[in-house]
Amino acid sequence: MKWIESILSESTAAALQSLFNTSIDVDKISFQKTNPEFEGDITLVVFPFVKVSKRSPEETGKAIGEFLVSNCTEVGSFNVVKGFLNLVIRDAYWINSFSAFSSQNAFGIVHSEPSFPLVMIEYSSPNTNKPLHLGHIRNNLLGFAVANILEATGKRVTKVNLVNDRGIHICKSMLAWKKWGNGETPESSGLKGDHFVGKYYVEYDRRFKEEVAKLVNAGMSKEDAEKSAPVHKEIQEMLLKWEAGDKEVRSLWKMMNDWVYEGFAETYKDLGVSFDKIYYESETYLLGKKAVEEGLKKEVFFKKPDGSVWVDLTADGLDQKVLLRADGTSVYMTQDIGTAMLRYSEFPDVSSMIYTVGNEQEYHFKVLFLILGKLGCEWAKNCYHLSYGMVELPDGKMKSREGTVVDADDLIAEMIQTAKEKTEELGKIDGLSEEDAGVLYRTLAMGALKYFLLKVDPKKKMVFNPKESIDFNGHTGPFIQYTHARIRSVLRKAGEVSLVSLGMTGEVRGVVEIKPLEKALLKRIHDFPAIVREAGGEYNPAVIANYVYHLAKDYNHFYHEVNILKEPDERLRNFRLSLSKMVSDLIHQSMTMLGISVPERM
Repeated sequence: MKWIESILSESTAAALQSLFNTSIDVDKISFQKTNPEFEGDITLVVFPFVKVSKRSPEETGKAIGEFLVSNCTEVGSFNVVKGFLNLVIRDAYWINSFSAFSSQNAFGIVHSEPSFPLVMIEYSSPNTNKPLHLGHIRNNLLGFAVANILEATGKRVTKVNLVNDRGIHICKSMLAWKKWGNGETPESSGLKGDHFVGKYYVEYDRRFKEEVAKLVNAGMSKEDAEKSAPVHKEIQEMLLKWEAGDKEVRSLWKMMNDWVYEGFAETYKDLGVSFDKIYYESETYLLGKKAVEEGLKKEVFFKKPDGSVWVDLTADGLDQKVLLRADGTSVYMTQDIGTAMLRYSEFPDVSSMIYTVGNEQEYHFKVLFLILGKLGCEWAKNCYHLSYGMVELPDGKMKSREGTVVDADDLIAEMIQTAKEKTEELGKIDGLSEEDAGVLYRTLAMGALKYFLLKVDPKKKMVFNPKESIDFNGHTGPFIQYTHARIRSVLRKAGEVSLVSLGMTGEVRGVVEIKPLEKALLKRIHDFPAIVREAGGEYNPAVIANYVYHLAKDYNHFYHEVNILKEPDERLRNFRLSLSKMVSDLIHQSMTMLGISVPERM
C-alpha cells in the first residue's frame, strides 16, 4: 500500500504542473504533521511554491488544496493558515491502510539480510576497579537499545564491550588490597566481587589523601605532595611491573579482575543486556603502542626530549596529545587506537563503528578519529561518538573515588522494592501466585528504570528520580506496561480464537466511519515505521520511548470513551478488537526495542 506522503507528493506535483505549469521532483515536496491547534492530518508548507505561482501564500495554498480535493481521493477537505495548507485525510485511507498493516508480521520492522550493512556498537566499557553505577546503567541501556533499534531498521549489528582492565586506576585497587586487605575475599566479606574490589578503590583514595595532607602540613605544595605521596609512587611502580609482565603483579591482577567479572555478569543479567564480543584493554594496548611506533617512523607523531610521544593537532583546531608517557607506558588513547584497528581487521565489512560514551569524552573521540585518519585508516570517517549526558540524582553528582555513587545493584534492588510496595498498594497482584507476583515486581521495576533513562534524549543531562519513575499514571514505563496488560485482558475476554483473522478480512475494510479517538490511534499506528527509521537514523531511543507513551495514552482515551466488548455492531466490535491487538503488538515491539518486558497480566 502507498503511504499517504507518497500519494500527496505525487498529487501535489501534478497540481503544480496543472496550475502553474511547473515541473518539480516529488522528493523536494515535504509534509509535516498538522499543528494540533488546526484541523487537519498533514500539512504542506506552501512558501516554496509562491515564486512559481506568482500569488500570495494563502491563494497558492487554496489553489493547491482545491486541486487535491478534486483529484486526490484521499483528501477530504483542507484549510489554509497563512502559508500552511492543512489537509484532512478521508477515513477510508486510515481504515484501508490499517487493514493492510494488521496483516503484516512485525509491522514496521525490517528484517536484515547478509548483504545489509554491518554496524558495530560499543557500550558499557567499565573499569575493573569498581562496580557498575547509575551512569553505567544509562550507558548500557542506551547502547543496547540503539543496537535493537538499528536491527529493526534492517542493519546487521555486532554489540561489543571494551573492558578497561589495566592501568593506573586498576593498580589503585590492587595496591590497597595488597597493603590493607589482610587476605579478605568476596566470599569471606559477603560482598559481590565488583563491590568488594570497589571498596579497596575507595580505601586507596582515603589513604592517598591522608598522605597528601601530611606532606602539605609539612610545608610541601599540594601539587608536589600528590606526586610525592608514597602510595602514588607505589602504584606507578606497580603499573611498570604489570607492563613488564611481573608474575606476582599479574597474578594479583588476574585474581581481582576475576572477582569483578563475576560481579559484572550478575549486573548485566539483571539489566538484560548482552554482548557479541568483549575486548580487553590488556589485549589491545600493545597494538596501540605498535601503531604509535609506526606513526613515529612516518613522522605523524613526534617525540619530546623526555621520551614521551605526542601528536600535534593544532592545525586541526585542537592541541597536542600525549600517546606514550616518558616511561613508555600507554594512555587510554593508545589503547583505543589499537582496539579500533583490531576491530576493523576482524570485521572488515563494518560500515560504521559507534562508541557509546559520556559527553565528557567528546574531545577524546575527536582526537581518536583524527589520529586514525592520519594513520591512513580510511574507515575512521565512519566512526561515530554516541555522546550522552550525565545522570545526576536529585541531590547532585556522584563521585566513585569518594564512594558516593549509586551502585547499579543497589538501585535495582531499591526499584524492585518500590515496585512491590506500589503494586500491592494499588491491588494489582490479585489472583497472582507469590512467584508470579515476584516476576511482576521485577518486570515493573526494570521497566520503570529503563524507560525513565531512555525517554530522555541521550544528548541531555538528566536527573533520575526513582519514586517518580514508577508512577502508574505518569510518563513512565509502568503506565505503558499496564496499558499492555489492560489490552491483553480485553483480548482474552473477547476470545483469542477470533483474533487470527481480525484486521485481515473485509469486516475491517467494511467499516466506513470512525470516531476521532479511533482515527487518532490509526494515525499513530501509521507513524510507526517512520518512527523506527527516525530513531535508528538519530541513534535515539527517546524517539521510540515517547512514541509508545503517546500510543498508550491514546489507547487509554479510546478505552474509556469507546465501547469495545459491549459494542452491539459485530463489525465495529471486531474492528476495535483488531485495533486493540495492533496497539498491544506495537507496544510490545517498541518496548522490546528499548529492552523492556511487558506483562500479560496485572
